Amino acid sequence: MTANDPAWELYRTFLGVVREGSLSAAARTLGLTQPTVGRHVDALERALGRPLFGRTQQGLSPTEAALALRPYAETMESTSAALLRAASGGSDEVRGTVRITASDVIAVEVLPPIIADLSAAHPGLSMELVASNRMEDLLRRDADIAVRMQRPRQSVLVARHIGEIELGLYAHRRYMERRGRPERLDELPRHTLIGFDRETPFIRAIRPKLPHLDREMFALRTDSHLAKLAALRAGFGIGFCQCGLARRNPDLVRLFPDEVSLGLDTWLAMHEDLRGSPRCNKTFAALVAGLTRYVNDA
Repeated sequence: MTANDPAWELYRTFLGVVREGSLSAAARTLGLTQPTVGRHVDALERALGRPLFGRTQQGLSPTEAALALRPYAETMESTSAALLRAASGGSDEVRGTVRITASDVIAVEVLPPIIADLSAAHPGLSMELVASNRMEDLLRRDADIAVRMQRPRQSVLVARHIGEIELGLYAHRRYMERRGRPERLDELPRHTLIGFDRETPFIRAIRPKLPHLDREMFALRTDSHLAKLAALRAGFGIGFCQCGLARRNPDLVRLFPDEVSLGLDTWLAMHEDLRGSPRCNKTFAALVAGLTRYVNDA
Protein backbone atom coordinates (compact mmCIF):
# COMPACT_ATOMS: atom_id res chain seq x y z
CA MET A 1 0.00 0.00 0.00
CA THR A 2 1.36 3.39 -0.96
CA ALA A 3 0.65 6.74 0.63
CA ASN A 4 -1.82 7.47 -2.20
CA ASP A 5 -3.87 4.30 -1.77
CA PRO A 6 -7.38 5.01 -0.42
CA ALA A 7 -7.78 4.09 3.26
CA TRP A 8 -10.30 1.43 4.29
CA GLU A 9 -12.52 4.04 5.94
CA LEU A 10 -13.19 5.56 2.50
CA TYR A 11 -14.43 2.23 1.16
CA ARG A 12 -16.49 1.73 4.32
CA THR A 13 -18.19 5.08 3.74
CA PHE A 14 -18.61 4.26 0.04
CA LEU A 15 -20.48 1.06 0.96
CA GLY A 16 -22.68 2.99 3.36
CA VAL A 17 -23.71 5.43 0.62
CA VAL A 18 -24.32 2.64 -1.91
CA ARG A 19 -26.55 0.79 0.54
CA GLU A 20 -28.42 3.78 1.95
CA GLY A 21 -28.70 5.90 -1.21
CA SER A 22 -27.86 9.28 0.36
CA LEU A 23 -25.15 11.03 2.35
CA SER A 24 -27.44 11.75 5.28
CA ALA A 25 -28.72 8.17 5.61
CA ALA A 26 -25.19 6.77 5.31
CA ALA A 27 -24.00 9.24 7.97
CA ARG A 28 -26.66 8.01 10.40
CA THR A 29 -25.80 4.36 9.75
CA LEU A 30 -22.05 4.89 10.08
CA GLY A 31 -22.18 7.27 13.02
CA LEU A 32 -20.51 10.07 11.05
CA THR A 33 -21.52 13.58 10.10
CA GLN A 34 -22.91 14.24 6.64
CA PRO A 35 -19.98 16.55 5.68
CA THR A 36 -17.54 13.79 6.67
CA VAL A 37 -19.34 11.28 4.47
CA GLY A 38 -19.24 13.78 1.60
CA ARG A 39 -15.52 14.33 2.06
CA HIS A 40 -14.87 10.58 2.09
CA VAL A 41 -16.77 10.10 -1.17
CA ASP A 42 -14.95 13.02 -2.79
CA ALA A 43 -11.58 11.68 -1.62
CA LEU A 44 -12.29 8.19 -3.00
CA GLU A 45 -13.44 9.60 -6.33
CA ARG A 46 -10.25 11.68 -6.60
CA ALA A 47 -8.07 8.68 -5.71
CA LEU A 48 -9.78 6.45 -8.27
CA GLY A 49 -10.10 9.15 -10.92
CA ARG A 50 -13.76 8.53 -11.71
CA PRO A 51 -17.22 9.52 -10.42
CA LEU A 52 -18.94 6.97 -8.20
CA PHE A 53 -22.38 8.56 -7.76
CA GLY A 54 -24.83 10.60 -9.75
CA ARG A 55 -27.47 12.81 -8.19
CA THR A 56 -31.15 11.98 -8.82
CA GLN A 57 -34.42 13.10 -7.31
CA GLN A 58 -34.34 9.98 -5.16
CA GLY A 59 -30.82 10.62 -3.83
CA LEU A 60 -27.45 9.31 -4.98
CA SER A 61 -27.34 6.67 -7.69
CA PRO A 62 -24.18 4.53 -8.03
CA THR A 63 -22.40 4.68 -11.37
CA GLU A 64 -21.26 1.59 -13.27
CA ALA A 65 -17.83 2.10 -11.73
CA ALA A 66 -19.36 2.07 -8.24
CA LEU A 67 -21.34 -1.10 -8.96
CA ALA A 68 -18.18 -2.79 -10.23
CA LEU A 69 -16.32 -1.67 -7.11
CA ARG A 70 -18.97 -2.78 -4.62
CA PRO A 71 -18.21 -6.55 -4.39
CA TYR A 72 -14.52 -5.83 -3.78
CA ALA A 73 -15.37 -3.32 -1.08
CA GLU A 74 -17.72 -5.87 0.51
CA THR A 75 -14.90 -8.41 0.49
CA MET A 76 -12.69 -5.87 2.29
CA GLU A 77 -15.51 -5.30 4.79
CA SER A 78 -15.88 -9.03 5.45
CA THR A 79 -12.14 -9.51 5.80
CA SER A 80 -11.90 -6.61 8.22
CA ALA A 81 -14.69 -8.08 10.36
CA ALA A 82 -13.09 -11.54 10.26
CA LEU A 83 -9.74 -10.03 11.28
CA LEU A 84 -11.34 -8.39 14.31
CA ARG A 85 -13.05 -11.66 15.28
CA ALA A 86 -9.74 -13.52 15.00
CA ALA A 87 -7.96 -10.89 17.06
CA SER A 88 -10.65 -11.08 19.76
CA GLY A 89 -9.52 -14.54 20.88
CA GLY A 90 -6.35 -15.46 22.74
CA SER A 91 -3.97 -18.01 21.30
CA ASP A 92 -5.07 -20.91 23.55
CA GLU A 93 -8.18 -19.48 25.16
CA VAL A 94 -11.80 -20.17 24.25
CA ARG A 95 -12.77 -16.55 24.02
CA GLY A 96 -13.63 -13.94 21.43
CA THR A 97 -16.38 -13.63 18.84
CA VAL A 98 -17.75 -16.38 16.59
CA ARG A 99 -20.16 -15.50 13.77
CA ILE A 100 -22.69 -18.24 12.96
CA THR A 101 -25.09 -18.32 10.03
CA ALA A 102 -28.10 -20.59 9.57
CA SER A 103 -31.52 -20.61 7.92
CA ASP A 104 -34.19 -18.57 9.69
CA VAL A 105 -35.96 -21.50 11.38
CA ILE A 106 -32.74 -23.11 12.57
CA ALA A 107 -31.40 -19.74 13.78
CA VAL A 108 -34.56 -18.92 15.74
CA GLU A 109 -35.96 -22.30 16.81
CA VAL A 110 -32.98 -24.66 17.14
CA LEU A 111 -29.70 -22.87 17.82
CA PRO A 112 -30.53 -20.59 20.82
CA PRO A 113 -30.51 -23.38 23.47
CA ILE A 114 -27.28 -24.79 22.01
CA ILE A 115 -25.42 -21.50 22.06
CA ALA A 116 -26.89 -20.64 25.48
CA ASP A 117 -25.24 -23.76 26.94
CA LEU A 118 -22.04 -22.96 25.08
CA SER A 119 -21.99 -19.42 26.45
CA ALA A 120 -22.58 -20.67 29.99
CA ALA A 121 -19.63 -23.07 29.67
CA HIS A 122 -17.35 -20.45 28.08
CA PRO A 123 -18.24 -16.94 29.31
CA GLY A 124 -15.41 -15.44 27.26
CA LEU A 125 -17.22 -16.33 24.04
CA SER A 126 -19.59 -13.97 22.31
CA MET A 127 -21.69 -15.00 19.34
CA GLU A 128 -23.14 -13.28 16.30
CA LEU A 129 -26.09 -15.15 14.79
CA VAL A 130 -27.19 -14.39 11.21
CA ALA A 131 -30.22 -15.86 9.44
CA SER A 132 -28.88 -16.61 5.96
CA ASN A 133 -28.51 -19.61 3.68
CA ARG A 134 -25.76 -18.49 1.29
CA MET A 135 -22.64 -20.68 1.15
CA GLU A 136 -20.72 -17.61 0.00
CA ASP A 137 -20.93 -16.34 3.58
CA LEU A 138 -18.04 -18.66 4.49
CA LEU A 139 -15.98 -18.14 1.36
CA ARG A 140 -16.12 -14.35 1.76
CA ARG A 141 -15.59 -14.72 5.52
CA ASP A 142 -18.93 -13.07 6.30
CA ALA A 143 -19.32 -15.85 8.88
CA ASP A 144 -17.10 -18.35 10.67
CA ILE A 145 -19.49 -21.32 10.87
CA ALA A 146 -22.57 -22.16 8.83
CA VAL A 147 -25.46 -24.59 9.22
CA ARG A 148 -26.52 -25.60 5.73
CA MET A 149 -29.19 -27.81 4.18
CA GLN A 150 -26.94 -29.00 1.38
CA ARG A 151 -23.51 -30.58 1.18
CA PRO A 152 -20.75 -27.95 0.92
CA ARG A 153 -18.74 -28.55 -2.25
CA GLN A 154 -15.99 -25.97 -1.76
CA SER A 155 -12.61 -27.58 -1.00
CA VAL A 156 -11.60 -24.79 1.40
CA LEU A 157 -14.42 -25.67 3.81
CA VAL A 158 -14.32 -28.16 6.65
CA ALA A 159 -17.72 -29.90 6.63
CA ARG A 160 -19.48 -32.30 8.99
CA HIS A 161 -22.61 -34.21 8.05
CA ILE A 162 -25.20 -33.96 10.82
CA GLY A 163 -27.97 -36.08 9.32
CA GLU A 164 -31.44 -35.55 7.90
CA ILE A 165 -34.11 -33.41 9.54
CA GLU A 166 -37.48 -34.97 8.81
CA LEU A 167 -40.26 -32.79 7.38
CA GLY A 168 -43.90 -33.75 7.60
CA LEU A 169 -47.29 -32.33 6.66
CA TYR A 170 -49.14 -30.78 9.61
CA ALA A 171 -52.31 -28.95 10.58
CA HIS A 172 -53.32 -27.27 13.84
CA ARG A 173 -56.27 -28.75 15.73
CA ARG A 174 -58.09 -25.41 15.43
CA TYR A 175 -57.86 -25.61 11.66
CA MET A 176 -59.22 -29.16 11.56
CA GLU A 177 -62.08 -28.24 13.90
CA ARG A 178 -63.00 -25.55 11.38
CA ARG A 179 -62.34 -27.34 8.08
CA GLY A 180 -62.12 -31.02 8.92
CA ARG A 181 -59.23 -33.45 8.54
CA PRO A 182 -58.34 -34.57 5.02
CA GLU A 183 -58.54 -38.34 4.70
CA ARG A 184 -56.76 -38.65 1.34
CA LEU A 185 -53.95 -36.76 -0.36
CA ASP A 186 -56.18 -35.87 -3.29
CA GLU A 187 -58.39 -33.89 -0.89
CA LEU A 188 -55.61 -31.38 -0.16
CA PRO A 189 -56.45 -28.99 -3.05
CA ARG A 190 -59.81 -28.37 -1.34
CA HIS A 191 -58.06 -27.24 1.86
CA THR A 192 -56.26 -24.06 2.90
CA LEU A 193 -52.60 -24.69 2.14
CA ILE A 194 -49.39 -22.90 3.18
CA GLY A 195 -46.54 -23.00 0.67
CA PHE A 196 -43.73 -21.38 -1.23
CA ASP A 197 -43.74 -18.19 -3.24
CA ARG A 198 -40.68 -18.71 -5.45
CA GLU A 199 -39.53 -22.17 -6.48
CA THR A 200 -36.16 -23.26 -5.05
CA PRO A 201 -33.82 -26.16 -5.92
CA PHE A 202 -35.25 -28.03 -2.91
CA ILE A 203 -38.80 -27.59 -4.20
CA ARG A 204 -37.76 -28.85 -7.62
CA ALA A 205 -36.04 -31.85 -6.00
CA ILE A 206 -39.16 -32.94 -4.10
CA ARG A 207 -41.61 -32.48 -6.97
CA PRO A 208 -41.40 -36.16 -8.02
CA LYS A 209 -42.55 -37.13 -4.50
CA LEU A 210 -45.39 -34.60 -4.53
CA PRO A 211 -46.50 -34.27 -8.17
CA HIS A 212 -49.61 -32.28 -7.18
CA LEU A 213 -47.52 -29.55 -5.53
CA ASP A 214 -48.37 -26.30 -7.29
CA ARG A 215 -47.88 -22.68 -6.27
CA GLU A 216 -51.41 -21.72 -7.27
CA MET A 217 -52.82 -24.16 -4.72
CA PHE A 218 -51.49 -22.17 -1.76
CA ALA A 219 -53.72 -19.75 0.16
CA LEU A 220 -50.55 -18.36 1.79
CA ARG A 221 -47.37 -18.06 -0.27
CA THR A 222 -44.13 -17.09 1.46
CA ASP A 223 -40.46 -17.97 1.17
CA SER A 224 -39.92 -17.33 4.88
CA HIS A 225 -39.90 -20.62 6.75
CA LEU A 226 -40.51 -18.71 9.97
CA ALA A 227 -43.65 -17.16 8.49
CA LYS A 228 -44.88 -20.60 7.38
CA LEU A 229 -44.26 -21.98 10.86
CA ALA A 230 -46.08 -19.07 12.50
CA ALA A 231 -49.05 -19.47 10.15
CA LEU A 232 -49.20 -23.19 10.87
CA ARG A 233 -49.14 -22.58 14.63
CA ALA A 234 -51.87 -19.96 14.22
CA GLY A 235 -54.19 -22.47 12.56
CA PHE A 236 -54.10 -20.81 9.13
CA GLY A 237 -53.94 -24.03 7.19
CA ILE A 238 -51.96 -27.15 6.27
CA GLY A 239 -48.22 -26.97 5.64
CA PHE A 240 -44.83 -28.58 6.08
CA CYS A 241 -42.97 -28.44 9.38
CA GLN A 242 -39.82 -29.96 10.84
CA CYS A 243 -41.05 -32.92 12.88
CA GLY A 244 -38.81 -31.99 15.81
CA LEU A 245 -40.43 -28.56 16.03
CA ALA A 246 -43.95 -29.93 15.58
CA ARG A 247 -43.49 -32.29 18.53
CA ARG A 248 -43.06 -29.29 20.80
CA ASN A 249 -46.67 -28.30 20.11
CA PRO A 250 -49.26 -31.02 20.88
CA ASP A 251 -51.88 -29.10 18.87
CA LEU A 252 -49.98 -29.70 15.63
CA VAL A 253 -51.20 -32.95 14.10
CA ARG A 254 -49.24 -34.80 11.46
CA LEU A 255 -51.11 -35.78 8.32
CA PHE A 256 -50.31 -38.75 6.04
CA PRO A 257 -47.06 -39.71 7.84
CA ASP A 258 -46.63 -42.89 5.79
CA GLU A 259 -47.10 -41.08 2.49
CA VAL A 260 -45.47 -37.68 3.05
CA SER A 261 -42.01 -37.60 4.60
CA LEU A 262 -39.15 -35.45 3.35
CA GLY A 263 -35.58 -35.05 4.56
CA LEU A 264 -33.46 -31.92 4.94
CA ASP A 265 -29.85 -32.98 4.56
CA THR A 266 -28.04 -31.01 7.29
CA TRP A 267 -24.37 -30.02 7.35
CA LEU A 268 -22.09 -27.87 9.47
CA ALA A 269 -19.27 -26.06 7.68
CA MET A 270 -16.31 -23.87 8.64
CA HIS A 271 -13.48 -22.30 6.66
CA GLU A 272 -10.35 -24.44 6.88
CA ASP A 273 -8.28 -21.41 7.94
CA LEU A 274 -10.11 -21.56 11.30
CA ARG A 275 -8.96 -25.09 12.21
CA GLY A 276 -6.44 -23.66 14.67
CA SER A 277 -8.91 -21.32 16.38
CA PRO A 278 -9.98 -22.54 19.86
CA ARG A 279 -13.10 -20.36 19.81
CA CYS A 280 -14.26 -21.74 16.46
CA ASN A 281 -13.32 -25.36 17.21
CA LYS A 282 -15.21 -25.32 20.52
CA THR A 283 -18.24 -23.69 18.89
CA PHE A 284 -18.14 -26.12 15.96
CA ALA A 285 -18.05 -29.11 18.34
CA ALA A 286 -20.94 -27.74 20.43
CA LEU A 287 -23.04 -27.17 17.31
CA VAL A 288 -22.31 -30.69 16.03
CA ALA A 289 -23.42 -32.18 19.36
CA GLY A 290 -26.52 -30.00 19.70
CA LEU A 291 -27.70 -30.38 16.12
CA THR A 292 -27.09 -34.15 16.23
CA ARG A 293 -29.36 -34.39 19.28
CA TYR A 294 -32.00 -32.35 17.49
CA VAL A 295 -31.84 -34.48 14.33
CA ASN A 296 -31.99 -37.74 16.31
CA ASP A 297 -34.89 -36.50 18.46
CA ALA A 298 -36.75 -35.33 15.38
